[in-house]
Amino acid sequence: MPIEDYSAAAQKIADFLKTLIGLGGLRLKYRITAGAGAADPAGLESREIYVELAGPDAGLLTQRGGELLRALEHVAAKMLRLENEEHDKISFDAENFKALRARELKLTAETAAERVRRTGQPYSFAPMSSRERRMLHLAFRAYDDLETASSGEGLQRFVAAYPRGYEHREAAPRQSRPAGRPSGRRR
Repeated sequence: MPIEDYSAAAQKIADFLKTLIGLGGLRLKYRITAGAGAADPAGLESREIYVELAGPDAGLLTQRGGELLRALEHVAAKMLRLENEEHDKISFDAENFKALRARELKLTAETAAERVRRTGQPYSFAPMSSRERRMLHLAFRAYDDLETASSGEGLQRFVAAYPRGYEHREAAPRQSRPAGRPSGRRR
């Protein structure tokens, strides 16, 4: 179900955030932009509602790779009764976290594209959220000679980039460490 009334949708989200912030004792403020003004300048998200959160507790929202931001997006999408494929119409951000992540994904896509062109071999990214996988697929649209595909299941789903026409085989995801964890043996 598409978002038909941006004002009503924004008000629902504002009411939800007001309750969450009040009951949670969080020190946060928010700004909601809906309609054409909510569009992603980078073009990697097809958002129609953009929620910016700021304040002393904004860092809580960006911990663990922005897990809480994604949870807020999910709850807001369910409140507005959006279908799963429409969840990317709503985007929450704090401390410019998602904008920086989008830029990082775009740079990673550029680096991977150069590597695939140079070697002629596929490049597999680390597992990531469906929204980030979509951003990678969109970033690769700029390369006529390359294509992407998602593989894996659930939390292990990842994107692989291939030379156009390459015979796809089941690729393995690139290994990644959770943020803040050093590589090597644990003591």
